[in-house]
Formats: sequence, structure tokens, C-alpha cells
Amino acid sequence: MNLPTKIDPKAAKAIGPLPAEHPPVRVGKVGVLLVNLGTPDGTDYAPMRRYLKEFLSDPRVIEWPKAIWYPILYGIVLNTRPKKSGAAYAEIWNHERNESPLRTFTRSQGEKLAQALTGHEHVIVDWAMRYGQPSIETVTKSLMERGCDRIVMFPLYPQYSATTTQR
Repeated sequence: MNLPTKIDPKAAKAIGPLPAEHPPVRVGKVGVLLVNLGTPDGTDYAPMRRYLKEFLSDPRVIEWPKAIWYPILYGIVLNTRPKKSGAAYAEIWNHERNESPLRTFTRSQGEKLAQALTGHEHVIVDWAMRYGQPSIETVTKSLMERGCDRIVMFPLYPQYSATTTQR
């Protein structure tokens, strides 16, 4: 890792005064990642099945042994539930943006938080979904590519969930 040989005065001010003999301190950006549970990409059978498969395959969501759960999931649930869930989603779908309301609201929260933090040049705000797109992995990589060396993640669903805190 290449550390700067000279400290930028603005960055030094942000971290406080340092003794003359102190080694250089790199001040990177901080990513603020808003995370919501997840949403399908569409209401048709294929996107609903993809979303349900990802969500219901997580052992932290369904804590049954795979030998019991997977035959039910792949034999019954993923063959019947996508059509029913898709119809329910279609009733609340944001047709203007062609996305679920959860994606619309999560994006809006991210945009509003980013706007509120506009004056903080070392902060980048983004959002992701635990299940579905944009994924936490994709957005985390993007934040790192944009210079974030620290990421603070805020789950937007209020209940305790191991899917929030474990990876």
C-alpha cells in the first residue's frame, strides 16, 4: 500500500493535529451503505423464482436441514409460489420505474441521505439489497473502487435477523 509522504492539510485537520514525528496517516473515504431485505427484479415467473430461491435457500432464513427443506423448496415452493407472489407484487409494483416499492423507497432514502451529507467530501452513500439486486457484494465492491476504505452498513429492517449481521 502506498501511503502519502506528505499529509494533506485538509485531511490532517480532519483527523486532528499530529506530532511532527508521526508517520503519514491516510484518510480514505467512508462508504455508508443502506441495506434492505430484498426484492425481485420483476413480477413474472423467472425473476420471482430467482428471488425466492435466493431468499429461501439461506439457512438463516429457513433453519431446517437441507435434506428436509430442499425437496420442499425445489419440489413445491419454487414451482408454485413465484406465480402467486408475482401476482401479489404486481398489485403494489411501481410501474413508472418498473420496480418494487421497496427498491423505490430504499433508493430514495439513499439519495436523501447522500444529499444531506453533501458537504462531507469523504463520505459516499449507496444502497443495496440482501437478496436481489443491487447486491451487497456488488455495491461494496463499487464503494471500494470509489475510494472507500471503510464501510458502515445500516440495515433498514427493524427486526433482529441473522441475515443482517452474518455473511
